[in-house]
Amino acid sequence: MTQELYADGIGEITVTGTIVRIDFMSLSATEKDDKNNPKPIFRQRVIMPVDAFANAVDLMQKALGGLVEAGAVRRIGDVQKLPGAEAAQNGAPASNSSPNFN
Repeated sequence: MTQELYADGIGEITVTGTIVRIDFMSLSATEKDDKNNPKPIFRQRVIMPVDAFANAVDLMQKALGGLVEAGAVRRIGDVQKLPGAEAAQNGAPASNSSPNFN
């Protein structure tokens, strides 16, 4: 059986010589910050040689390109092209904004 790990994101990437450490984090179900948002907590670390990390980044960039092409995600620079982006740039929130991302 394969062991799986869910992560909400990467907390930190540390490069020491030829070794890269990637710390994965997820949002706590119980711990909150001073704004009552879930705190990110460390889950697991992946350690790999720098050349393997470079190959992983290349693979992730290709996967991201496919997601962008499919319309599943948008690059940050593409936000200006989205409906409501002009209002958001003028200080007004977009109609579908979430309080979780303010």
